[in-house]
Amino acid sequence: MAKEKDNTNKTFLLRVDAETMEAVERWAADEFRSVNGQLQWIIAEALKKSGRKKK
Repeated sequence: MAKEKDNTNKTFLLRVDAETMEAVERWAADEFRSVNGQLQWIIAEALKKSGRKKK
């Protein structure tokens, strides 16, 4: 039997400096995303680009 993929979200604390946070907030607003959604997108794109995540 195939193992089901775990699609649960994990919560973690991320500390970033104020300048970086402001830049992410502006970027998220420009793309009509929440900051959380923008960070998820940034991470997913970096994983794909590095070959660590397929698709």
